[in-house]
Amino acid sequence: MSVEQRNVLKLCHDRLSVQEVVDAVNSDSCGATAVFIGTTREDEVNGRKVVGLEYEAYKLMAQTEFVKVCADIREYWPAVVHICVHHRLGWVKVGEASVVMAISSPHRHDSHQAIQHCISQLKAKIPIWKKEVYDTQEVSWKENSECSWSLHSEVHEENGNLSE
Repeated sequence: MSVEQRNVLKLCHDRLSVQEVVDAVNSDSCGATAVFIGTTREDEVNGRKVVGLEYEAYKLMAQTEFVKVCADIREYWPAVVHICVHHRLGWVKVGEASVVMAISSPHRHDSHQAIQHCISQLKAKIPIWKKEVYDTQEVSWKENSECSWSLHSEVHEENGNLSE
């Protein structure tokens, strides 16, 4: 029995629904759904407390790269049926989900491994950027060292000034 595979990427400013993501990958042919929820965490950087994150994305390129990530996942785990990723844009306060993803497959092994690969590839290849906002009202764009275009050195923007 053949099931049509689904790839869903949603970039939005609204709070994310874990149930909506899980429902998007639900299938009678799948006995496993792996879920990853990435939450904005309270962190301290140089004596400043992170109060939230601000996300931006290049939406058209993000969709194109997401299709490539899904093809890559299916090459390594052909049993994967559905892939769904919802990512917040704009302001995300501490404690809220920044990303929710789910992958379904007939057996847990494939979906568990694929979900780990998916979050790694999302960070490395999908053009979504984040800026930390601190309790001091200062901000800092955060480089993701997993990105292929990364310079592997943090570049900061604090109060409108760039520094390394």
